[in-house]
Amino acid sequence: MKTTLFHIHDPMCSWCWAFKPTWEKIRAGLGDTVHQNVVGGLAPDSSEPMPADMQAMLQGNWQRIQQTVPGTEFNYDFWKTGKPRRSTYPSCRAVLCAAAQNPEFEEPMITAIQHAYYLHAKNPSDKDVLIALAADIGCDVDQFAAQLDSAEIEEALQKEFMLVRQLGVRGFPSLVLLAGDELHGIQVDYNSAITSLDMINVITDQKLNQRA
Repeated sequence: MKTTLFHIHDPMCSWCWAFKPTWEKIRAGLGDTVHQNVVGGLAPDSSEPMPADMQAMLQGNWQRIQQTVPGTEFNYDFWKTGKPRRSTYPSCRAVLCAAAQNPEFEEPMITAIQHAYYLHAKNPSDKDVLIALAADIGCDVDQFAAQLDSAEIEEALQKEFMLVRQLGVRGFPSLVLLAGDELHGIQVDYNSAITSLDMINVITDQKLNQRA
């Protein structure tokens, strides 16, 4: 029986950043279960500066995350030196664009965006930042720059959003297990991979027993 674990995320989602260490442990413990990243798209394209009240809200969110998930790092200089915009679709496209060149670029691009945003106070809503990150991970920069805003990548992005809706996901990060032809929501525990892995194993064992 084929099982697939969907990891629904946004590279500029702060809770997804907090979940990253646990997600890496989950991936390492999946065994025969395939994992698939799906970008959910938190915020559409926008050139407008982020309102001050939203900036304050997000900074408060970072503080709550650090209390809830000890060890999560944020560089608050972003709010002092950057020009925040509420726009995450560009970073989602960047992940798809990198993966289109080579699937092995997907995880490095996600990590590069997260490090740029949360650790180095750079803005991954900016195209020049994304192109520089693509160069850092070894992408063909000219190809990446040409494809980033292409109809092909936009179509891929919309397919991801459609899959998110089909999976019934409303928040990020989320985990959904496809076991056989059934979907199962998997609990996200920011501080323990065991919670999710145990749930996956229970569901998988039940499905195998039903087929026996």
